Amino acid sequence: MQLDTRSVHAGRDDLTALGVHVPPIDLSTTYPLPDVGTGGASYDELAQGNGPDGGSLVYQRLWNPTVARFEDALAELEQTDGSVAFGSGMAALTACLLATVAAGRPHVIAVRPIYGGSDHLLSTGLLGTTVSFVRATEIAAAVRADTGLVILETPANPTVELVDIAAAVRQAGDVPVLVDSTFATPVLQQPARHGASLVLHSATKYLGGHGDVMGGVVAAGRDWVGRLRQIRAVTGGLLHPLAAYELHRGLQTLPVRVRAQQATAGKVADWLSAQPAVERVYYPGLSDPLELVGRQMSGPGAVLAFTVAGGYEAAAAVAGNLQLITHAVSLGGVDTLIQHPAALTHRLVEATAKPSDALLRLSLGLEDPEDITADLEQALKPVRRPAA
Repeated sequence: MQLDTRSVHAGRDDLTALGVHVPPIDLSTTYPLPDVGTGGASYDELAQGNGPDGGSLVYQRLWNPTVARFEDALAELEQTDGSVAFGSGMAALTACLLATVAAGRPHVIAVRPIYGGSDHLLSTGLLGTTVSFVRATEIAAAVRADTGLVILETPANPTVELVDIAAAVRQAGDVPVLVDSTFATPVLQQPARHGASLVLHSATKYLGGHGDVMGGVVAAGRDWVGRLRQIRAVTGGLLHPLAAYELHRGLQTLPVRVRAQQATAGKVADWLSAQPAVERVYYPGLSDPLELVGRQMSGPGAVLAFTVAGGYEAAAAVAGNLQLITHAVSLGGVDTLIQHPAALTHRLVEATAKPSDALLRLSLGLEDPEDITADLEQALKPVRRPAA
């Protein structure tokens, strides 16, 4: 089946047998045990990262059917053996890093730019990792005997640069590659098809799609899924069943939303490129030097960034002058959002890797493109290029 069909039906194969049309929500925190022996055996299996396999579910921290439905659906869209859901995207990344440290290979290679929260977590070494920040062409040279993970984000936050996943995997050799594919979603990109071992999403963004649910998820092969489930069970970074239900529901409209938002992004990018107050527009639909759109991604996405003439003051003024577009962090929702990465999402990134103070990131929603450009026009109107 095509992705649009799978998005609607994934994780719902047994509904007819259950006699329901909508997936049930299981809110149980604990489950009755048939006997002590069966309960203990089930606990062992679940705590080690295995599925229930007909045994008792024991406790929500170990397993929840509503969360499992969302995980099954996302794995089907990403074309992986399974996925593991967490309470946030950062909780999902944390589990991957803990797994790397537990395996005795704490060195991580991170390709900049990446999301500021990820960059900051790696920079602190809080979880026992050490990090080498590199460009995409420098991965092979940075690999060491204790390297346990290569992390990259494509499209990258906030300048939407694209990274060739297959090329990164070749450079990494035997080292697993984690791709943060939040901006692309499974609609535009399936990193596992290009060799990635782990595919991470901040599910808060496009998967939920309405700015009202938080979560994170990692799609991966069977071995990684087991390791991440074990870490989730032990550390308690689980996704709540209500959130899982909303995320599973969000997948049904994901292709329609992403493609509509992408179409708007292309129009807005073209419009911004012609504005005298805009110095540069970052969008793969305008510039794709590696020719990855059409090869790795099926489209350029629905996030763009642009720099404003006049630096920080001008960029801050534009963000503050908008009336329709919401000035807020996050992205991927049905309404258009704008934010200043250097001051917000990438505030804690070291100075040499911070985005420009003149840069604004724009996540396009489902509004009419003409209304979006009209709002940008009035916000940009007071901004003038400095005299030559």
